[in-house]
Amino acid sequence: MPEAIPGLFIGCVLANFYGGFGLTDMVFGGLATLIAAIMTRKSTNIYLGAFWPVFWNMIIIGAMLHFLIDVPLIATCIYVGIGEAGACYIIGIPLMKILEKQNIIARN
Repeated sequence: MPEAIPGLFIGCVLANFYGGFGLTDMVFGGLATLIAAIMTRKSTNIYLGAFWPVFWNMIIIGAMLHFLIDVPLIATCIYVGIGEAGACYIIGIPLMKILEKQNIIARN
């Protein structure tokens, strides 16, 4: 739903206010979420849609953590990507399919 994109972005920014990296996490976490949400909305299938949060968070948040806490870039990106992939592919897609089957949501 395109109308969910601003709410998702604002929710992410507000949630990151309470995280350990403050303003930096608000800016970069919000940016990663906004880009991923826009790309997901434009995706033609559920699997491609789940790819964008994995990709953008892996790149943006992985790089942010690399610079903030001086951890290896590639390893951090992979670690973030694995976490996002679990959330999107192991939890997100099955949940979407259940909600669609019960006519709670409809995919456009």
